[in-house]
Amino acid sequence: MGCPSLTQYKTMGYIGLPHALETNRELQSHLSIQPPWNEQDRSATIQVRRNLLTMELRVSVKSQRDVPAPRPSLGSSSGLQYGSFVNSLSSLTPKLDERPAISRRRAHIAVAVLCYVNLLNYMERYTIAGVLLNIQTYFDIKDSTAGLLQTVFICSFLLTAPLFGYLGDRYNRVHIMAVGLTVWLVTAIGSSFVTESYFWLLVLLRGLVGIGEASYTTIAPTIIGDLFIGGQRTIMIAAFYIFIPVGSGLGYITGSSIASLTGDWHWSLRLTPIFGLVGLILVVFLCPDPPRGVAENQSSYLEDVKYLLKNKSYIWSSLGVTAMAFLTGALAFWMPTFLFRAQVSQGLLAPCTHGSCNAIDSLIFGAITVVSGILGVFIGTGLARWLRDKVPNADPLICAGGMLGSVPCLFISIFVATASIPATYVFIFIAEVLLSLNWPLLADMLLYVVVPTRRATAEALQISVCHLLGDAGSPYLIGIISDAIQKSKPPSTDWSFPSLQYSFLICPFVGIVGGIFFLMTALYINDDRMTAQQLVEGVDTSLQVPSPDPTVDTMLR
Repeated sequence: MGCPSLTQYKTMGYIGLPHALETNRELQSHLSIQPPWNEQDRSATIQVRRNLLTMELRVSVKSQRDVPAPRPSLGSSSGLQYGSFVNSLSSLTPKLDERPAISRRRAHIAVAVLCYVNLLNYMERYTIAGVLLNIQTYFDIKDSTAGLLQTVFICSFLLTAPLFGYLGDRYNRVHIMAVGLTVWLVTAIGSSFVTESYFWLLVLLRGLVGIGEASYTTIAPTIIGDLFIGGQRTIMIAAFYIFIPVGSGLGYITGSSIASLTGDWHWSLRLTPIFGLVGLILVVFLCPDPPRGVAENQSSYLEDVKYLLKNKSYIWSSLGVTAMAFLTGALAFWMPTFLFRAQVSQGLLAPCTHGSCNAIDSLIFGAITVVSGILGVFIGTGLARWLRDKVPNADPLICAGGMLGSVPCLFISIFVATASIPATYVFIFIAEVLLSLNWPLLADMLLYVVVPTRRATAEALQISVCHLLGDAGSPYLIGIISDAIQKSKPPSTDWSFPSLQYSFLICPFVGIVGGIFFLMTALYINDDRMTAQQLVEGVDTSLQVPSPDPTVDTMLR
């Protein structure tokens, strides 16, 4: 066979990789002969050899993708923190996602739909708190039993969140959300028909509502994280999380208002399921399931957990989120009742002794929650975008500042309620603004310190921990302490307020602990963010051949 010209070899494409390898070997044998070429031919030969090296590297990568991938070794040590060769190339990129790109317009529509459902999610969750006095009177239950409603809801929520996180990293997320939302709608509307002799059924249905909400809350942020990157993702996450305080506040307002208008608290539980049906339809038809970063996840659940346990900033931020959940869960559930009892103790209102109780405190607290939440999210997002270029670990520092700054405001509001209700509202407003600084930053921190293929699992585990040790137990714990104090005193409405007031003192202490957790997060977040970027970029660049450096030229010569 005659030797092809150098120009033919230089311009040879990559049609048929096995053929390219065979041609490569053939050319190497031809180039092993050293004829007396001139300098131009010598340069051309070097370029040909460089192209051949490129060809072999690409063939090698192709071969690795064609061979079944072994499980990655998370315990192995290497230059990267979480496993050898970027947790093994094959584990992170077993196949490239060939789905078409999602348009900018469709991505924004998807975020709007997810925000709408998130609004309804938190409206439904805190409607119970808005009519808690009515429920206590209707079923004749104590504080600890009333707190059990929220505890059961959160417990079912956290027990199923890891399952939905596992499924969300591996299967179609829109289908999973649709099934969960269907469960949520059916059980939420069912709880509005419970009669006074079936309190246990209301508790059971609230638990099933938590299962439905777990599917959505776990998966929705990861879809947004895969639709946007960088500064745009921060804005979209902020838009999504701004509906937590807005939905919570509207839950108090709509729940108490409907109960007052109809004279029956059952009707307050029927509004969100109606709008939720619209949300379910929108999710099914308008929400895409975008590619998870660069590839689908084929690692085991145990490997995902081991990876997350090595991520220090994820661990510390999860503990900080847990402290915040404890604090906000207790305040959200009991604060309207606390304010009502404070006014009863001052002689401003009569005790609630019939089916429909005074709803003014739920209305005011709901309005405060909406306004303070919007303001806090905007301030937190603005501070983060302004400080990130100047202070790399700005996000956890802002979260720490919000938690620690809310502590004195909470402490003052607890005790000033005995003398001035307007002053109490002012300090509650300031405390809620400071706490709301954290909402958009918490999710964004998780998204940039965890690789895309493990974000749903990370979200689910964080939700499980923060609810298990946070707002699952805090309403019940506050109720138990309040009942214990009342039992130690003679039966009287005069002690119904001080007992709840003293039980609230645990909240400022938890706020201090949460601030410390976020300060610890600030120590590790830069390293963990860089590691996550290296893992993702290592996958992408491994599928490309870097341009040769002078060392390659020397080897070729």
